[in-house]
Amino acid sequence: MPWSLTLGSVVGTAVRIHVTFLLFLVWIWAAYYRLGGAAAAWEGVAFVALLFLCVLLHEFGHVFAARRYGVRTSDITLWPFGGIANLERIPEKPLEELVVAIAGPAVNVIIAAALMVYIGFTVDPEELMKIEDPAVGMAVKIAGANIFLVLFNMIPAFPMDGGRVLRALLAIKLGFARATEIAATIGQGLAIAFGILGIFTNPMLIVIAVFVFLAASGEVGHVQLREVARGALVADAMITKFQALGTQATVSDAVDALIHTTQKEFPIVDGGGRLRGVLTRDAMIKALKERGSEAPVLEVMEADVPTIAARAKLESALKLLTEKRPSAIGVTDTLGRLVGLLTAENLGEMMMVRSARANRSHGPWGRRTAGA
Repeated sequence: MPWSLTLGSVVGTAVRIHVTFLLFLVWIWAAYYRLGGAAAAWEGVAFVALLFLCVLLHEFGHVFAARRYGVRTSDITLWPFGGIANLERIPEKPLEELVVAIAGPAVNVIIAAALMVYIGFTVDPEELMKIEDPAVGMAVKIAGANIFLVLFNMIPAFPMDGGRVLRALLAIKLGFARATEIAATIGQGLAIAFGILGIFTNPMLIVIAVFVFLAASGEVGHVQLREVARGALVADAMITKFQALGTQATVSDAVDALIHTTQKEFPIVDGGGRLRGVLTRDAMIKALKERGSEAPVLEVMEADVPTIAARAKLESALKLLTEKRPSAIGVTDTLGRLVGLLTAENLGEMMMVRSARANRSHGPWGRRTAGA
């Protein structure tokens, strides 16, 4: 994740803080300082730090529940608006997703219950709501904040936990794809409501609204793409008409190819037809500016390019694109020679074509023969 600092790793999951979170802490310090001086400022920062420790534990609740079903989590990133656990995939079985979604809020319930035992259940419920009141004790504030986290996260606004719970319940009867569409639509509707409310109350609601709306849209697109890939082969989606560059080519040769084709990614192949790397348009222009037109493509190409067999399942290629995020995937034949390319862009095009064919009750898969 760009602009994030890695604090460490817990059982194989990296814990990161985005730089905007550090700026958020500075803003909190300044805001509390204006209200009550240095003591209030440091108390405010301590409260936010403890609150986000609870958020981190919340995310690890998801991580450990997902691990039970064989789903790994590469990292957790803390942002000013909360934490994001980067699960490699969402369990498709409704009951499994239900468990993973509930696990996070369950951690906050446990924290709140433990604090209530510590401070005593005789505390005034109104004090639990006064998390910004300096007269309220830190333990009471954190207990109240965890109760708020549970209630907020269980709002059925996809992709928050409540939205995922809603999708899991809907998927039992409607299937994963249709359940995602419904949950995302509800989430986007609530995001619009948050945004309108934020205009008149708290601007932070506008930020949350934008995040929820975009995340819901992205999840729908990802699920649709996965549905398109189901049952198809890499050969059904790969680009087969493309211009390749030899290992002796220069940036000047690549520029000529860029001008005379519509390609954005140019594979570099050796004399045996094997992929050595990929030169993207952006890398080409950067090399042209910094190193000149005679720079060898081997020195400016993206060398660590994954490959996959043409007869492999398209779902495997989609997993590669999602996890490694390469500019392209090389598609090879049984002898290891390059026979095609696969990019996120042409998969997106395939998704649109598949959707149009489905709407018109069109026949089987067609082969992709030209790239963008």
